[in-house]
Amino acid sequence: MSNRDLSFWLFLTPALLGLGLVVIVPLLMGIFYSFTDWDGLDFTRFLGLKNYFSVFQDQSFLNALWFTIKFSIVSVILLNILGLGLAILVTRNFRSSNLLRTVFFMPNLIGGLILGFIWQFIFISVFSDIGRILGAESLMGWLSTANTGFWGMIILTAWQMAGYIMIIYIAYLESIPQELIEAAKIDGANSIQRFMNVTFPLVAPAFTVSMFLTLSGSFKIYDQNLSLTNGGPYDSTQMVAMDIVRTAFTRNDMALGQAKAVIFFIIVAAIALTQVYYNKKREVDV
Repeated sequence: MSNRDLSFWLFLTPALLGLGLVVIVPLLMGIFYSFTDWDGLDFTRFLGLKNYFSVFQDQSFLNALWFTIKFSIVSVILLNILGLGLAILVTRNFRSSNLLRTVFFMPNLIGGLILGFIWQFIFISVFSDIGRILGAESLMGWLSTANTGFWGMIILTAWQMAGYIMIIYIAYLESIPQELIEAAKIDGANSIQRFMNVTFPLVAPAFTVSMFLTLSGSFKIYDQNLSLTNGGPYDSTQMVAMDIVRTAFTRNDMALGQAKAVIFFIIVAAIALTQVYYNKKREVDV
């Protein structure tokens, strides 16, 4: 082994140890415990697939999974549209573009719990006051129904994450050769044609990255869900991560909660990897 190879592995070893101890080992232990009657401290017997069968008989989990899927679809579409739109806006050559980049990115620096409480105040107090002033009953009682709770989660997530996705698109937009844009102008292409035929194909890799991040992130949301709606009313806005935590720590059914977590991991991994695969194929085709 050369000195270069030795130094490479010496630098890499701490990261690999951290990954193994924090991610790989707990994952494997969790999978093992999901086949037992584990109570958080010990287990007495193996149950086989009993916990996994119980998961799909748990209506609370199925409702949370359906709500999470709907939320993820809407948030992924909205976040990528907003992120790309903001990126196009701030890459224009005008004086305050750098200031706008900072302003749009700042919500991402705020913790999810704090954001949830901030938007809870806005939805409950501010919206109600505006509704009373304008006589608009639709603005009153936000977060009190499953529908308004759903859109409240969408608004919060879009406000927090759009600036982060914007940064990814900015990196690709600024790497587009200006000669291609100028050539398209000379050929008579209007702004829409230039975007569809030149800009968008060249930012396809950014779309792959952004869609992966927004998709996996939307499925795993917990803190915003906890602080904004706490799953209410009547668990109608409860997402899968919250259902898993409540199963394990509120109902004290650790093994069933772990089985739910394993199933959730498989679902998220399968969807995310499938999305990356098809988007990568589209990039090659372009």
